[in-house]
Formats: sequence, C-alpha cells, structure tokens
Amino acid sequence: MPRFALLVEYDGGAFHGWQRQPGMISVQEALETAAARLNDGAVPTAIAAGRTDAGVHAIGQVAELRIAREITPDRLRLALNYHLQPARCVVRAAAMAPEGWWARFSAIRRAYRYRILNRPSRPALLAGQAWHIPHALDVAAMHEAAQALLGRHDFSAFRAASCQAKSALRTLERLDVSRHGEELLIDVEARSFLHHQVRNLVGTLAPVGLGRRPPDWPRAVLDSRDRRLAGETAPADGLCFMRVDYPPDAGLLWV
Repeated sequence: MPRFALLVEYDGGAFHGWQRQPGMISVQEALETAAARLNDGAVPTAIAAGRTDAGVHAIGQVAELRIAREITPDRLRLALNYHLQPARCVVRAAAMAPEGWWARFSAIRRAYRYRILNRPSRPALLAGQAWHIPHALDVAAMHEAAQALLGRHDFSAFRAASCQAKSALRTLERLDVSRHGEELLIDVEARSFLHHQVRNLVGTLAPVGLGRRPPDWPRAVLDSRDRRLAGETAPADGLCFMRVDYPPDAGLLWV
C-alpha cells in the first residue's frame, strides 16, 4: 500500500489541536476523513511530525499516511484539498514516502515561531494570530535572556504539568527574539520539544521585555527546574509550527 508524506498548513483556531479527540474537531480527523474518500471509505491513520495544541497554527507540519489507491502525489494533494473543504486546513505539497522515512522519527529539527503584537491598540487583522502585549517590550533584553537558555539542559521549569516525556533533557538550538515594526518574532528550533515548552519560554521572556525581571532571570528559572518559578504559559494563538527538517538524503520529492 503506497505511503505518502504531506506538507500541511492549518489555522489552529479552527481545531482542538492535531490529535483526534472524542467530540472535538481535530486536524488529524479532518485529514483522515478527507483521505477516507480516496481509500474506499477506510479511514487511514495520519501520523504527524509533531502534535500541536488547540489554537496552535502550522505552516509546515509534516504528516504521513497510507492510501490503498494507486495515485500520484500531485493528484493526492489536489484530491485531499478538495475533500478538506471548507476546513481551514490545506495540503501544501505531497511526496512518496521513501523507504525507511517516518514523519516523526526521521525528523532532525523542528522550528516554531511565536508572534507578539506590541502596540497599544488591540489587533484586528492579527486577531487569533498573535499575542497582544500593549506595553513596550525591550527586544534586546529578551534576546539577551534567550541566549542563556541555548544548549542541552533539563527544561523541567518550562514543561507542562501534563507533559508525558520520560526526560526533560532537550537541546535548544535557536531562540531568537527580533522586532519587525509592531511585531516581535521569537524563532525557536530544536530536535524535539516538551509539552508547552515554547509557550512557557515565551511567557518567561515577556516579563524581561516589560522590565519586570532582569535578563538573567530566565536562566535562573531554568537552573531551578521548578515550573512554579517560571512565567505564564503564553497564549496558543501566537504560536506557529513553521518547519520540519529531515536528513539531506531523506529523498522527499515534494510536488
């Protein structure tokens, strides 16, 4: 049975996260329901490179699924997008899944971006797409604080209470804070993340930007391994799953 890789984009505000949940609309359910129309009614399982929470968006989610029908990747993309309507989810590209490739386990890096709208007025166009902080933020102080969190550490202070990972050890490869007009962009990269890790990092950097905490405070929180000492969990709607990286020889040919 052919196995495909899918590059998926979705508006997280329309879904209760990636994973199927009883009585709730999820991205996984929407994708699998559309795929069933091409699979003689049988619902295939879509496996994602990373599960996203309710409200979290994606522009570069990667998923894999098997379809019993013989179909080319470009035709699969077109057919899935037709059957996904009117859901706020689209397959941007598709590829045959190479032998030995897996959406989740073959990933070597995942990239997220968090958006903050930093102006007095509330958002209109960016409503549901960014965290609105009306008071001025010191981007340089936030970026300085962020750099002290890079590397391999025990990120227990930044994991959700419900996190099921066996270990809190993670290697944070990138945590950059930059300003672009009224927007702050926080770009984060690592091989894998703990549940709520990115949102908790952002929520801990925000008080630094507001001048309520010094730039060395987030590192002290990290070293404490105590979630109670960290900042709030930043709202989900500011977070977007940007990209999944695979080894250069993975052999994915997107169309």
